[in-house]
Amino acid sequence: MAGGHADQILKFIQEHRAKFVGLLETLVEAESPSTYAESHIRVRSVLASELHALKFKVLPFGGATTGQHIYARPSVRTKGAAAQLMIGHYDTVWPVGTLAERPFSVNGNIVRGPGVFDMKGGLAQMVFAIKAIQELGLDPDLTPIVLVNSDEEVGSRDSTRFVRQVAQRVDRAFVLEPAMGESGIVKTARKGIGRFTITVHGKAAHAGLDPESGASAILELSHVIQTLFALNDTDRGVTINVGTVNGGVHPNVIAPHSQAVVDVRVPTVSEGDRIEKAIHGIQPSTPGVRLTIDGRIGRPSMEATPRNSALWQRAQELGCELGLQLRHGRAGGGSDGNTTSQYTATLDGLGPVGDGAHADHEFLYIDKTLERTALLALLLLSPPLAVNGKDRTS
Repeated sequence: MAGGHADQILKFIQEHRAKFVGLLETLVEAESPSTYAESHIRVRSVLASELHALKFKVLPFGGATTGQHIYARPSVRTKGAAAQLMIGHYDTVWPVGTLAERPFSVNGNIVRGPGVFDMKGGLAQMVFAIKAIQELGLDPDLTPIVLVNSDEEVGSRDSTRFVRQVAQRVDRAFVLEPAMGESGIVKTARKGIGRFTITVHGKAAHAGLDPESGASAILELSHVIQTLFALNDTDRGVTINVGTVNGGVHPNVIAPHSQAVVDVRVPTVSEGDRIEKAIHGIQPSTPGVRLTIDGRIGRPSMEATPRNSALWQRAQELGCELGLQLRHGRAGGGSDGNTTSQYTATLDGLGPVGDGAHADHEFLYIDKTLERTALLALLLLSPPLAVNGKDRTS
């Protein structure tokens, strides 16, 4: 499938284990929380240096509300040639200073540190997959390009429009988010994610002297919350959670305002459309109040489309060449794979194997992560897919 290079590539990557761990240490020690753009300069510099060494042209872009993002492509390329995308993020959920509490460490096969699993390990994989291909003198049919953003952990609000633009120009996308669980499940589907804010506008009145002249926003919010929870459908994979509520001004005042913030997870784009319409269609039941409903499904579902399934099948076949028995599944959380999947064949969860994303025990297994790096290299070398009789998957 990839020209019989599996053993050669795996051997190369395993022989570079120490350098891989060294890069991983540098990336982890360049702390880069999403909301502290100043901290992003160092990690961007590290990535740019590694990509320059691979003869990639690095183009920082965006960053209106966060640190800049990175787009990189080979310096020498055939204009208009078909391309494939490796995508990830360098921002983490950990504030600056976490490293002092949980320093980077290597204990046998286990590597720990804030952001090592989600997803500094995936960034190291990108670098070493390209390095293996280049140093072994191999030539992919599709030009590999790289997009690394700085705001994925906060919803990719600034970078999503760029992700869309690039996804529409490539034949396939490989998302280097961590795999699911210690068994390393590849993500072939993800739930869509929405956030909604429902504000209730009532009318204040004295709760003891003149309650009838008021209109309680808190009473109405209680009805709205029950309506929202009634939309839950676990059999269909729809989950709706009212995560925060607030309202009122004082115990003896009929509440003039209240608000709820709602998290929505849906398995398919069509379910997302249905739930979004239902939420925006909620009407007040308390006389004298009105509702303001804001929000939408911001990350559409990544579904097991024919082209995504074909890319998974390719990965499964290449995994066998490496002696890997890959499994796949659907993740409840979102990633930039939700976006790329709307436009091109996408495979997610190709990053590190370990556990503890967003948790204190975050770690990765170096041997399994190196195997995934070899798998990524083989995927980059594999020929374009043929889906529905078309050579291009986009």
